[in-house]
Amino acid sequence: MNQASLHSLHTSKHPTTKDSDLNALFELRFATNLTMIKDLFFSLYPEENNSASFEKLLKTLPALFKSRPNSLKTQDIDRICEGDWYKSAQLTGMQLYVDHFSDDLTGLEKKIAYFEKLGVNFLHLMPITPRPKDENDGGYAVNNYHEIDPRYGTKDDFLKLTHKLRDKNILLMVDFVANHTSNEFSWAKKAKEGNVKYQSYYYTFEDRQLPNAFEQTLPEIFPMTSPGNFTYDQEMEKWVMTVFNRYQWDLNYSNPEVFIEMLGNLLRLVNLGVDVVRLDALAFMWKKLGTQSQNLPEAHALISLFRLCLQAIAPGVVFLAEAIVAPNEIIKYFGLGTMKGNECEIAYNATLMALLWDAIATQKTTLLYKNLYNLPKKPLEATWINYIRCHDDIGLGFEDRYIDEIGWDVKQHRKFLLDYYAGNIEWSPSKGEIFMYNPKNGDGRITGSSASLLGLEKALELKNKIKIKEAISKIIMMHGIIFSYGGIPLIYAGDEIGTVNDYSYLSDLNKKEDSRWINRPKQDWNVVAKLDAEISHHSEIFFALQGLIRVRKKNPVLADNNNLVLYNSQNPHVLIYERTSEKEEGILIVCNFNQSPQTIRKIELGAYSEKNKSKNIVIGKSMKFDLETIELKPYELLWLKKA
Repeated sequence: MNQASLHSLHTSKHPTTKDSDLNALFELRFATNLTMIKDLFFSLYPEENNSASFEKLLKTLPALFKSRPNSLKTQDIDRICEGDWYKSAQLTGMQLYVDHFSDDLTGLEKKIAYFEKLGVNFLHLMPITPRPKDENDGGYAVNNYHEIDPRYGTKDDFLKLTHKLRDKNILLMVDFVANHTSNEFSWAKKAKEGNVKYQSYYYTFEDRQLPNAFEQTLPEIFPMTSPGNFTYDQEMEKWVMTVFNRYQWDLNYSNPEVFIEMLGNLLRLVNLGVDVVRLDALAFMWKKLGTQSQNLPEAHALISLFRLCLQAIAPGVVFLAEAIVAPNEIIKYFGLGTMKGNECEIAYNATLMALLWDAIATQKTTLLYKNLYNLPKKPLEATWINYIRCHDDIGLGFEDRYIDEIGWDVKQHRKFLLDYYAGNIEWSPSKGEIFMYNPKNGDGRITGSSASLLGLEKALELKNKIKIKEAISKIIMMHGIIFSYGGIPLIYAGDEIGTVNDYSYLSDLNKKEDSRWINRPKQDWNVVAKLDAEISHHSEIFFALQGLIRVRKKNPVLADNNNLVLYNSQNPHVLIYERTSEKEEGILIVCNFNQSPQTIRKIELGAYSEKNKSKNIVIGKSMKFDLETIELKPYELLWLKKA
C-alpha cells in the first residue's frame, strides 16, 4: 500500500474540515510519513553529520503547513477522499505559453470559455516566473520560484486566475525547475560575491581537476550551443556546473540545506493554487563522479523525499515526472521497492509518443507493438501524460535492441527518421527540422509542429486536396490514440486548429540557434473566430477533437486503471487495443497507419465483430460485419463499443 492510501484511511475517520480537524489530519499524515522521510533523508545525508539539518526539516514542515491557505487545505481533503483523482477519464489537458496564447494572465482568464468549448479542463502553463532578459531557455532559467514575471502580470493576477480555474473545475499544472537556477538567482548572486555558504548550494570548483573528471562520463545535453558541462564565472573566479546552458547553474543536492530551501520554494509555489507540479529535469538532480549523473538511485530517493514531505503538507497536489528517458527508466519514477507508488504520481509517456512518430514515418506498427509488449507495468496508483507534441523536441526514445530484433538496421533506421521528418527525403510529406544533431554518434532530435510534421503544411503549399485530407486524418488519428490510451491526454496549443511551423524565430537573435521555437507559435485567434462560420482544415480538426473529448468523458472505461489490452493484428500497418472493464462495456480502438486502405480479418476484433452489434462511437454509427474482412480507410480511427 502506498502512503496516499494510508492517508485516505485516516481522512475517512475525520470527515469535517474545521481548523482543528485539518491540523489533526496533518499530524496524522506527518506521523505516517515520518519514518520514510527519516530513512530517505539519512540515506542521502548521513546521520552522523546531518542530525541538525534533519531537526530543521522537522520544524520546517509544520510551518509550511500553517502557511497553506485554508481553502486549499479543504481541497486537499476532498482529493484524498476521492482517491487517484488524476486518473479520471474526465480530464483532458492543454499545454501553452501564456504570452503566445493570450499575451498575459489576465488575457488567459478571458480565454477560459475557449477551453470549455473544446472540452479542456487541465492546463499546463509554461514557465511564468522571473527569468533573465536575454537567453533564458524559455523561462527554465529561474530567477525566482514563486513570483510572476512582469511580462505576464502580477501575483494577484495569477491568484485571480487560479481562483477562477477552481471555480470552473479546471486543473492547473506549472513547472518547478528543481535541477538548476539561473545565474541571476539570489543564491547565485551571493555566490558570485564570494559567499561560501551559497557557493556550496551549487557545484563550484577553483580549478578544472574535478570538472575534467566529471566530463569523462557526463554526456552533452546541447552539444551545438552549450558544449561541455561547466562554465567559468569571472566574478566568482570559479568553475560552476552548468549541464544545460551556461546561465543555468546546477543545484548541489548533496547539501541538505539546498533540499530544505527548495522544499520551501515548492510549497510557496503550490500555495498559489497549483494542482500538479511538473518536476523539470528531475533525472539530473543528483550528481556523482564517474557516472552520467542521470537516473541515479539518489535522485529517486530525493524525489520521494520531496513527494512524502509535500504529501504531508499539501496532499491534494501531485507530481509529474519530466523524465524523457529510456522506457525502463521512466517506470522507475513511479517508485520502486519500498518506494513503489511513493515517488511521482504521473509521468510523460514519452515512449508512446516517440513510437507513434515512428509508426507514422514507416507506416508500420511493428516497432510500436514490439516496444509496447515489452514495457514494464506501472503501479496502479500512477498514470501517464499522453501527448504527441509539446514545447520541446521529439527524441527517438525507444531501445535499439527492438529495432534490431525486427530486422532493421539501427543506425540507418534512426537516420531515416531524421531525414523523413526534416523533409530530406523527396517523397516525405513532413516539414520539420533536426535539433541538436551530434555528428560524433549520429544522434539527433526532431522539431516541428504536429501539423507540419504530419504533412499539412506541405499539402497546403501544394494545394493538394487529397494530401490535405490525409494530413487531417493523421492529426485526428494521433489525437484519438492519446485520448484513449490510458492517462491524461495533453494537447499542445495550436494543434487543435492545425497550426503549422512558425519560422519567425530565425529573425530573433536570442532564439535563432534553437529550432524548438519553430513549434512555439502565437495562437491565431482570427482562425478561432471563424471556426463556427467557415468549413476549413482548422474547423475540421477542432470539431473532430472536440467530439473525441466529448466521447472520452462519457466513457469511464477510458480512465486509467491499467486496463489496456493489446490485440495482435496480422496487418503490420494496423494498431488495435482494448480498454476493458468488469463493470461496463469496453472500447476497442483500431487505427490504420498507412496511406492506403488496409484490410483486417473480422476475427481480429474479437467479440466486437460478433452479431453485427458494434458501434463506432467516434461518429455514432453502427458497424456492419457482413464479410470476413474489414477495410480501413487511410489513417482511419475507430472506437468500437458493443451496442
